[in-house]
Amino acid sequence: MNDILPDEAYCWEFFEDTVNEWLSSYGYQNIRMPIVEQTDLFVRSIGAVTDIVEKEMYTFVDHLNGDSLTLRPEGTASCVRAVLAHNLLYQRPQRLHYAGPMFRHERPQKGRYRQFHQIGVEALGFSGPDIDAEHIVMCARLWNKLDISGVRLEIGTLGSVESRALHRARLIKYFEHCLDALDDDARRRLYSNPLRILDSKNPAMREIIDGAPKLIEDLDEDSRIHFEALQQILRNQGIDFEINLQLVRGLDYYNRTVFEWVTDRLGAQGTICAGGRYDGLVAQIGGSNKHSAPACGFAMGVERLLTLMQECGKEISPPMPDAYMVHQGEAAANFAWKSVEFLRSNGLKVIFHCGGGSFKSQMKKADASGARFALIIGDDEAQVEAVSIKPLREPANQVSVGLGEAIDLIKEQR
Repeated sequence: MNDILPDEAYCWEFFEDTVNEWLSSYGYQNIRMPIVEQTDLFVRSIGAVTDIVEKEMYTFVDHLNGDSLTLRPEGTASCVRAVLAHNLLYQRPQRLHYAGPMFRHERPQKGRYRQFHQIGVEALGFSGPDIDAEHIVMCARLWNKLDISGVRLEIGTLGSVESRALHRARLIKYFEHCLDALDDDARRRLYSNPLRILDSKNPAMREIIDGAPKLIEDLDEDSRIHFEALQQILRNQGIDFEINLQLVRGLDYYNRTVFEWVTDRLGAQGTICAGGRYDGLVAQIGGSNKHSAPACGFAMGVERLLTLMQECGKEISPPMPDAYMVHQGEAAANFAWKSVEFLRSNGLKVIFHCGGGSFKSQMKKADASGARFALIIGDDEAQVEAVSIKPLREPANQVSVGLGEAIDLIKEQR
């Protein structure tokens, strides 16, 4: 788990500002959920036989009442719980987004930590492939806004509950004939969740997995039509994609459309954004079919995207103040306080020198601040309510002007 220090936090702020503007342009509204939930929420939604629940969750017992609580490992289940708790779907379908820390006890690697940050997008109450396509098109637009290149889109379909049950039976039968070649993890999951075997990262099992039955062969007609319609929309929008029939996703609540945006620039774990449909999750969390609603969404890892932006050569300049206010003397300090607040009220970013010191030492701090100008007030300036402006980044003469003229001069030089 990492501290984010000021010399990199400005990159986060740039990213967050860009993302918020992007989400707003698509009509998504912000929702904020707690980082601690009842453990059962994640066990039921993500799936008991998944790496996240079995190995990666930070779970503890509340010593006050004995409840099992978990630091959220992902955001979708929490978002759906909040929507149901506050009856948001009774109002209208919802386009929502959230951001914040998630927690998984994984092996740390490049851009992937045990406390990591996600941007999550959820659309609840929409059943057609058009909303699936909107999510994918949204992502393509964001990559352009962030100057990210070398990212490819993989899409797949998991079909309906019924088609997955049929496929599950075929997978078990297939893997039973390859039992000696399965690793321990695959054998453990063979009868509880055989689809998870397809997501194995063990290279020794690659050939066996490649030869496994394909879910597309067991796909129900409605899911096939949905998947084909999605592909057509993406083609019409000029979005390139690859069909990956072994795309499973690490959470059990997905159905029909699944997708991942993948890069080769970040090592073996190249997924930067992933999502899909989860039409059964609302009823599952709500506890009855009366709460049923179609839904889909996606999430992206902030740390990985920031790393990828750097790999792609994206340069983000740290925000610099317009000016640094230097002052000396009691009368000068009084006028400097008044002046600096007036300048800020008129849209300038100004650092006010604190701590005293000579003009020379203050000017050194002004230069180190990155400001374009030093604003100098001594007793002479205070007496006539003027300020001396000294450029710090380019050769130019120092001038003494009134506050109104100082505002115009600095804004012209931005």
